[in-house]
Amino acid sequence: MVTPADLAIKDLGPCRHPSPVAEKLGEKATVYVGEADKVLFDDRLSAVLADASGARPPAFELAGPRNRVFWDPKEVRAGIVTCGGLCPGVNNVIRGLVLTMAQSYGVPEIFGFRYGYEGLVARFGHAPMRLDPRSVEEIHRMGGTVLGTSRGNQDPHQMVDTLEALGINVLFVVGGDGTIRGAMSLVRAIEERRLSIGVVGVPKTIDNDIKFIDRSFGFESAFAAAVDVIRSAHVEASGAKNGIGLVKLMGRHSGFIACAAALASADVDVVLIPEVHAELDGPCGLLAHLERRLARHGNAVIVVAEGAMQEHCTSSAEPMATDLSGNLKLKDIGLFLRDRINAHFRARGVEATLKYLDPSYHIRSVPASPSDSVYCWNMARNAVHAAMAGNTEMLIGRWHGRFVHVPMPMAVRMRKQVDPTDDLWMAVVEATGQPLSFC
Repeated sequence: MVTPADLAIKDLGPCRHPSPVAEKLGEKATVYVGEADKVLFDDRLSAVLADASGARPPAFELAGPRNRVFWDPKEVRAGIVTCGGLCPGVNNVIRGLVLTMAQSYGVPEIFGFRYGYEGLVARFGHAPMRLDPRSVEEIHRMGGTVLGTSRGNQDPHQMVDTLEALGINVLFVVGGDGTIRGAMSLVRAIEERRLSIGVVGVPKTIDNDIKFIDRSFGFESAFAAAVDVIRSAHVEASGAKNGIGLVKLMGRHSGFIACAAALASADVDVVLIPEVHAELDGPCGLLAHLERRLARHGNAVIVVAEGAMQEHCTSSAEPMATDLSGNLKLKDIGLFLRDRINAHFRARGVEATLKYLDPSYHIRSVPASPSDSVYCWNMARNAVHAAMAGNTEMLIGRWHGRFVHVPMPMAVRMRKQVDPTDDLWMAVVEATGQPLSFC
């Protein structure tokens, strides 16, 4: 249940300064913070008509430049931090933030904090980088992040110490759900000290699993890179008797990359994702389906998301380890399936050739695709517009095709996952010919 209050954006105060962006754009930049156009949370006509109460429906605040801003741009000192795993497009976002602040607003000082939240804690000794248009001019051509990254949260009070010592009043946080939760803790520490420091997020998740955001940056680049790997697996499988290509892709809890890559490649016969349970054995299990596929076509390509079928390779008595961000360390489902499939066909005296490909780190490190590059630019520039207007504890998303402001608590309320009853999974089932589930 989402209410209008859930989508309200927190701000630092009224906007009293004329925006230099408004001068450039003229009458087109006349939307005030707090009076912005809204994007309906549920834009279906049936949903609008069903609410006969006359109450205002929940809606996101529309992103974009305002003609008055909270900060005097000439006095702003801004910071940027990138956290979590690598993802295509992070450098594009850094570049977009720097260029928009420097060229559209005239912000004089921009700092890049090194190695995630560690860079905001003095004891780690990571001196911040000075950023300007010239220093970021070429970084969009590279994968990774020029600022470096790390996992895990740090003491928010120590991070505020650093921000206060450097005079930072706007901080841009680029990261996933764990990073966003860390940013929320940082906001609480800032509020305890009654400081005026805005914290604005640009959501980064290669798995596309942040709720209330149509698409996260890097997702399209990731599944585009995965398509090339799937085609290689298809070539290998087609060139061998009873050939099987097995590709493991990213997706700890959500199978969006596996689904999109399978549909884009049109070479996949089985897709396994965390949201859809799959049994290995039995007449309707995966192994029996694979036997039938090889008998009919002589080859098969399987795409498995890293979080799929974890119950098959994890003992309930075995404690699950976690990484520095608190994420469970998953078992390698790719290696598990490789060994089980090989053992299954050996036991039946069937000669099968399985080639296993795990391109995860290659995919994470590629530069952003052209489409993602445009998306990153628009995410970054809208993040700057929001920050200069004094917004805080929010991030930039895209909802129903429009860029909007999303409160951080809403973004981490629940995880976005593939709905096995929705059109995406139906499209995968139709494209692969696999059953709705291997039960």
